[in-house]
Amino acid sequence: MVQHCNQLVFKFGERGSGVRARGEIQDFEKLRDKCLREGRLFEDPEFPATDISIFYSRTPPRPFEWKRPHELAEDPVLFHEGATRFDVVQGELGDCWLLAAVANLTLNQGLFYQVVPDDQSFSSDYAGIFHFRFWQYGRWIDVVIDDLLPTYRGRLVFMHSTEKNEFWSALLEKAYAKLHGSYEALKGGTTCEAMEDFTGGVTESFELKKAPPNMLKIMLKAYERWSLMGCSIEPNQQITEMELSNGLICGHAYSITAIRMVEVNTPRVNGKIPLLRIRNPWGNECEWKGPWSDRSPEWTMVSENERKELGLTFDHDGEFWMSFKDFLQNFTRLEICNLHPDSLTDDPLTKVSKKKWDTHVFEGGWVRGVSAGGCRNFLDTFWINPQYNITLEDVDDDDDDETCTMIVALMQKNRRCKKKMGLDCLTIGFSIYHLKNAESLPKPLAKDFFKYNASVAKSPSFINLREVNARFKLSPGTYCIIPSTFDPGEEGDFILRVFTEKENKMSEYDEKIELLKPDDEPKAPAKPKHSMSKLHVQVKESQEEKDKDSQIKDFFSRIAGEDLEIDCYELQEILNFALRKEFNFDGFSVDVCRSMIAMMDVDRSGKLGLEEFKNLWMDVRMWKNVFKNYDKDGSGFLNTMELRMALNSAGYRVNFHILRALVIRYGKNEKISFDDFIMCAVKLKTMIETFNEKDPRRLGKATFSLDEWVEKTMYT
Repeated sequence: MVQHCNQLVFKFGERGSGVRARGEIQDFEKLRDKCLREGRLFEDPEFPATDISIFYSRTPPRPFEWKRPHELAEDPVLFHEGATRFDVVQGELGDCWLLAAVANLTLNQGLFYQVVPDDQSFSSDYAGIFHFRFWQYGRWIDVVIDDLLPTYRGRLVFMHSTEKNEFWSALLEKAYAKLHGSYEALKGGTTCEAMEDFTGGVTESFELKKAPPNMLKIMLKAYERWSLMGCSIEPNQQITEMELSNGLICGHAYSITAIRMVEVNTPRVNGKIPLLRIRNPWGNECEWKGPWSDRSPEWTMVSENERKELGLTFDHDGEFWMSFKDFLQNFTRLEICNLHPDSLTDDPLTKVSKKKWDTHVFEGGWVRGVSAGGCRNFLDTFWINPQYNITLEDVDDDDDDETCTMIVALMQKNRRCKKKMGLDCLTIGFSIYHLKNAESLPKPLAKDFFKYNASVAKSPSFINLREVNARFKLSPGTYCIIPSTFDPGEEGDFILRVFTEKENKMSEYDEKIELLKPDDEPKAPAKPKHSMSKLHVQVKESQEEKDKDSQIKDFFSRIAGEDLEIDCYELQEILNFALRKEFNFDGFSVDVCRSMIAMMDVDRSGKLGLEEFKNLWMDVRMWKNVFKNYDKDGSGFLNTMELRMALNSAGYRVNFHILRALVIRYGKNEKISFDDFIMCAVKLKTMIETFNEKDPRRLGKATFSLDEWVEKTMYT
C-alpha cells in the first residue's frame, strides 16, 4: 500500500484491496526490476494469455493469438503525441460504455495520469510489464499486467488506438478486464460505472424525457467542475446497436466532451446558444447529421475566431456538435460523474472551482440471519439492515426553499467479477427516515419505529444495477438511511456514499460497544422487543440454587486437590457435571474452558482458585439463563437473528460489524450452539475488559505495545 495523490493505493491482491490474488501480491516496481535483472519479459500468472482470460462462458469464435506490441508495430509507444479522446477505438467487445468513459478521461490530465501512471514505457526499463490504477469500492487498486494482447491475423481484437503503434488504450482495457476476471465480464455496462472506477466520483443519471427545467444549468456547472459526462439512446429491443437516419446509434454510449455558449450573429438571430460536443467511441464517420453537424450551414453563423476557439474540425472522427435542444430531443439518458473532493486538489481543477462536495463513505454488508432484512415490505426483518444517520444543519447557498442538497449512492461490491459464477447484481435500494427526536430513539432503530413511521425519501426504485443513487433536497434535521436488498436473506457487500453541499455529521446508527450490567427486570420472554429488551437473567438466590452451588463447590474441592486450583481440563469436568443435564449438548470443549480460565486468570498461572471459579460460575449461570430465555424451542441452539438480543440481555452492546464477525466465527447454518454462545460471551467480556484496562478515561482509544497485544490476544 502506497500514498499517491492524497489517496492510498493498494497493490492487486494486497490485504485490504478487496481483490484476492491466486499467487503473490503483485508489486509493479519489484516485478519489473526482477524481470530486468533476469533479462526476461514479464508473463502474468494472475491473468494468463489464454482463452480463459477472454471468455468464461464459451470458446472464442476463432483462434486468437496473444502478441506483444513490438510484434505488432516496429516502434511501439504507450502514447503517440500524448493521450487524446481520438486514441480510443472500439474492438469486437461490447464495451462501448467503457470506451466512452476512457475518452472522457483523456480530457483531464490530472485524472488521466492517476489511472495511467507515467512511470512506464516501451523504451526506458521495458520488461513487458505495465500497471494501471482503478477505484474499486472506496479503494484505489494498482493492477499489474503483461503486454500480451489478443489478436487475429496480426491485428488487435479489442480496444485499440487509431495509431497502429500506440498501445495505452489496449493495455488499459486489459488491466480493467483483469480486475473483473475476463474480457467477457466487460460486456454490457453503463458509462457511469467506468467513470466512477476512473475517478472515485459519484454518478447521477438523468432520463432526458423527464429532464428537470434546470438541466442545462446542471450540465454547465458539471462541465465547469470537470465532471465526466456520458449519454446514450434507448436501444431497440431487437437490435442492440442500430444506426438511425440522423446518424446516431441506438443502445450506444457516447461521451460529452464540451459544452459551450456559442455566439451566433445573423441578420435575424443574435446572441448565445448552447452547443454540445459529443463523441462516438467508434471514432468513424457515424456522426450526427442534423443541425450543427460537420459542415452544416449553421456554422456560417459563427465567426471564424470563435470556430478556431472551439477547435472546430470536420473530420470523420466520430466527434460532432449539436444544439442542446436537439440533444434533449434525440438522446434519452445522461450520466454525470461528480468528482470526489480528493480529485479536486490538484491543478487545473482548483483553478476552475473551489467548491467541493462534503462526502462520507461507509462499507457494509447484508449477511443472512444478521443484517439481510430486505425492503420495508418485510417489516419483521427490515429493522436488522445496517443503519446510518446524518444531521443536516446548514442550508445550501442561494436556496430560496431553505433546504439541503444530498446525493445518496448505494453500490454493491464485486458483482461483475462474479458473473462467471452465474451471480448477477442483487436488486438494491434505500429508504430515508426523519428522526424527530433522535436522542430518545434506540440504536439501531427497532421494528416498532418502522411500523409507525413512513420514509420521507427513497431511491427511485429497487433495481439490479451495480449502483442506485438519487439527489434529494431535505429540510435541516437528522435522518436515517437504510440500504437494503429487495428480498430478505440475500447476501452481499456494499459501499454507501453521501455527498452534500455543506459540511455535516454522519455515522453508523448503531450500538456503542460496551459491557453493562445484565438485565434484571423480570419480563415475559415470549415477545421481546427488537431492541435492548429487558429479561430476567440474573440468578435468584433460591434454596434450590444454593443447594446446587453447594454441590458444585464440593465437586470443585474434590477435583482441585491439595492446591485448590483447577486447570482447563478440570474446569471442563466441573462444568459438564453442572450443566450437561440441563442442555442437550455434548459438553464444553477444552477450547472454551481454556478461554474461561484466561478470562479469570489474573496471575497468569493457567489455573483458577476457588474465588476465581465462584466469579466465573456466576457469569456462566447468567449466560445460561440468557440462552434459555431465547432458546424457546429447547433445541440447544439460538437463531443468529436472536444472538444480538441475547447478548444485549447479558449486558453486551455490540454493533453490526462485531455481530457479523461473531456469526462468521461461531455460527453454523444461521445457528449458535450453547457452548459457542458461551465462547462468544467469554471472548467479548475478555476483550472489552482488556481494552478498558488500557482506556481508564473511556475515550474509546487504547495503546498496546506489540508484546502486550500478542500476549493478550494469544492467551485469551
